[in-house]
Amino acid sequence: MSARPESLFPLFADLTTLAGVGPKTAKAFSGLSVERPKDLLFTLPHSLIDRRRVPTVVGALSGDVVTVAVTVLRHLFPSRKGLPHRVFVRDSDTEFQLVFFRGAADWIEKQLPVDESRLVSGKIEFYDSTIQMPHPDHILALNKEDELPHFEPVYPLAAGVTQKIMTKSCLDAISKTPELVEWIDPSLRAREGWPAFKSALEISHNPMSVNELSPTSPARQRLAYDELFAHQITLALARKAVKSKPGRSSVGTGKLRAQVMKALPFRPTGAQGRAMDDIEHDLSTSERMNRLLMGDVGSGKTLVALMSLLVAVESGGQGVLMAPTEILARQHLADLRPLAEQAGVVLELLTGRDKGKERKAKLQALAQGNIHILVGTHAVFQDDVVFSDLRLAIVDEQHRFGVTQRMALADKGRSVDMLVMTATPIPRSLSLAQYGDMDVSILDEKPAGRTPIKTALSATERMNDVVAHLNAAVTAGKQAYWVCPLVGESEVMDLMAAEERFKHLRAALGEGKVGLVHGQMAADEKDATMAQFVAGDLSVLVATTVIEVGVNVPNASIMVIERAEHFGLAQLHQLRGRVGRGTVASTCLLLYQAPLSETGRRRLEVLRETEDGFRIAEEDLTMRGAGDVLGTAQSGVPKFKVADIETQSALMALAQNDARKLLHDDPDLESERGQAVRVLLWLMEKDRAIRLMSVG
Repeated sequence: MSARPESLFPLFADLTTLAGVGPKTAKAFSGLSVERPKDLLFTLPHSLIDRRRVPTVVGALSGDVVTVAVTVLRHLFPSRKGLPHRVFVRDSDTEFQLVFFRGAADWIEKQLPVDESRLVSGKIEFYDSTIQMPHPDHILALNKEDELPHFEPVYPLAAGVTQKIMTKSCLDAISKTPELVEWIDPSLRAREGWPAFKSALEISHNPMSVNELSPTSPARQRLAYDELFAHQITLALARKAVKSKPGRSSVGTGKLRAQVMKALPFRPTGAQGRAMDDIEHDLSTSERMNRLLMGDVGSGKTLVALMSLLVAVESGGQGVLMAPTEILARQHLADLRPLAEQAGVVLELLTGRDKGKERKAKLQALAQGNIHILVGTHAVFQDDVVFSDLRLAIVDEQHRFGVTQRMALADKGRSVDMLVMTATPIPRSLSLAQYGDMDVSILDEKPAGRTPIKTALSATERMNDVVAHLNAAVTAGKQAYWVCPLVGESEVMDLMAAEERFKHLRAALGEGKVGLVHGQMAADEKDATMAQFVAGDLSVLVATTVIEVGVNVPNASIMVIERAEHFGLAQLHQLRGRVGRGTVASTCLLLYQAPLSETGRRRLEVLRETEDGFRIAEEDLTMRGAGDVLGTAQSGVPKFKVADIETQSALMALAQNDARKLLHDDPDLESERGQAVRVLLWLMEKDRAIRLMSVG
């Protein structure tokens, strides 16, 4: 089915096909991101007005909505322009006024004839201790009471779209919705007590109690599940497309890995062991591996990467490890080469700096298979970089590489397996939403021998004390990072702040002891300063956030982060992870500008309480919301209208399991349920999934 089913046509028609919507209103709807009737189905009311009838307005508070039967006593017409028209009425208990600041007098008299009874509903206000109801929302004859809903839904609005228009349009959009064949697994639906799709829409748009507005109400939960399920089907189809490409089985002998294990001064953690087993299993099958290795700062991803690369080498092939920056690539080289040498494995580095004869010699060795593992930067993507037999490609900090670059890497071999690593712990719900097409291994244990980091908070007004403490530590042979604040939107301002701090610290600590690195520096200059710091020639490295990922200086045991309240939680956690890499007790000092906002304080306190990156990521998600946690650059997170990623991660996991099982049992979505799922994908506009189905 490669065309939209006809039954859905009315939902994808122009908005002007809805009752009471003309071209002007249709345009106004764009303020709510509503472009077609279908969009209204998932634009749900956020609150309710209780319109149930009460005997009297007595006891109502200012702002309460009250529905009451009244007898009209008299009209007081305005004596001059600008004064209101007042109508005196009596309910079962008291007299009060209906007030009209606009509207023709004869219309008001016709609506409210003297001595007759009417049902009025509106907001109560007090004016000079008189009870008033300005401009009632509803005026009805008593025999028309059943026309007034007991509970009236309140929708989000935009300029030019009133509650009345919204209610009418949503009801019309629902009436245009066909009875669709069920796409949810029957046993799941029965277990959760979810209504059918159209019933769920009717209940959600006409709630009969506040409980029915709750995200946990069966109708709303069902609609949220539909959104998540359509998204997970899309990811599962993408996963299937990767796995259906012919893969190669790489089975290692275990010999090289045993030699490296023998040389290790520690035992791998349980989490590392599980990840290595997962990857070894993936490599041994004839399906392509597409796995994400997510590990907290200092959880030992590098060792898992090396062990995986060694499987490729043991099976007669080569591996490549890609890093986003030269600093990181050199770091990997320094960490991995000594271990690789223990096993007699040749590990080389290729960066943009390799030129002339040296580069030519490396490329020749690589093409002949004499280099077993290549560590590289973007330089590896160049056409003249040819492998003898590339079997495994590992990409570190994948969000800095585009999908096309990952694919270019895969093209450098035959059926290359792919492992993606990230040191940014992502909450489970977000990783399911963003990486649901991949298999995920998580490193959530710290290797033995890592010293805990003490985190302290201090206000910037105590700067002189901080510098004095730093001076004492440096004199005792310690090394420190000093991260400068993110001043504004511009790197120039950040740079000026960093240069000021650099001069200040150099004056306080001594000329040759302080270095500076920032984003505007040439790569050679940056690397030279970093090298001096690594060698211990510099005691303090003043930096903008360029040191965030992957730098490893075991002797550096102090991290000062200035204006910490300007940084995101995940970023602060990453920066803190640059210390505590040796056996020395380490400290991270968060300097903030008082007074702190409530969230600012909470953020810094969470950091002081825990070193668990996954817990920090969950807190970050709660405080900032999904879009911010991944940054706007990572717009891989879908926008859901009903589902809430932050609170419904269990529902997301359920949707992922269900989607994968369905595609396993019915790979071409040909069964009755499979056909229903196709309709869901059209309804949710999952074009990518529809393309994958027609290609598949």
